Amino acid sequence: MGTLPKRKDIPPWVKIPDDLKDPEVFQVQTQLLEAMFGVGGSRIPYIERVSKVMLELKVLESSGLAEVVVYGSYLYKLRAKWMLQSMAEWHRQRRERGMLKLEDAMKALHLGPWMK
Repeated sequence: MGTLPKRKDIPPWVKIPDDLKDPEVFQVQTQLLEAMFGVGGSRIPYIERVSKVMLELKVLESSGLAEVVVYGSYLYKLRAKWMLQSMAEWHRQRRERGMLKLEDAMKALHLGPWMK
């Protein structure tokens, strides 16, 4: 069966051991975790309750990535994985657009040679 998650507060909608056997796992940039899950993971309980899954986050030390592990029934965990991957991509694109806007603003403020 593998190892069970380290959490002690397994939500009531997660059936033990059936829903813990084969979790869905994906990786996301660590810097996007706060945007997705809130400060200190404050949105995790809400996402778990709405999605009927259990989430576990594991920060991978050297890569700048975090592993998101999704436990639950087959359809719920696939749906939650898709939703979370979509959220991560949206936040990544939003951050990228913000950087492009910042670059454009800095170019617009470029001072002429006489101001140097």
